[in-house]
Amino acid sequence: VFVANDHMAMGVLRALREAGRRVPEDVSVVGFDDVPEAAYFWPPLTTVRQDFGELGRQAFRLLLHRIASRDGEPARLVEPELVVRESTGMSP
Repeated sequence: VFVANDHMAMGVLRALREAGRRVPEDVSVVGFDDVPEAAYFWPPLTTVRQDFGELGRQAFRLLLHRIASRDGEPARLVEPELVVRESTGMSP
């Protein structure tokens, strides 16, 4: 299950546990944000880390450039990073 953010993913982990499902044996869960508590939840949450500060800085520079020159190609601003922890496993 890929969840929109880590806090919602932690809720999914709890709901799965309450439903008797094992993570990652039965279901893998991945969040997004890499909030500090993600590494300490049980099981530790696999997540996608995005440097939002750098993303904002680059987006602002790109905006200023586009305003000044009115040209430019779409660009990927910041590469996300997959942080693999124990909430994901191999598929059967």
